[in-house]
Amino acid sequence: MNNDVDFDLSHDQWEALKALRNPLPNGRLLKAYLVESLVKLGLVVIDDGVLAMTPTGRKVLVRGSCRLLDLVA
Repeated sequence: MNNDVDFDLSHDQWEALKALRNPLPNGRLLKAYLVESLVKLGLVVIDDGVLAMTPTGRKVLVRGSCRLLDLVA
């Protein structure tokens, strides 16, 4: 059984998700609306003011990276 979910993220959302591979204090380099959209999708959490990817966010990033590489090729 495969319960992966495809997300149709904008280019800015992908860039924000990639930037969160390493937690950033206060998300100082990310726009608030991008962080909010990723939190609503369950891809990012805010823990004591620190942004971090959820396990789902990591899966989406890994799966999406392959798709993005196909688009570039």
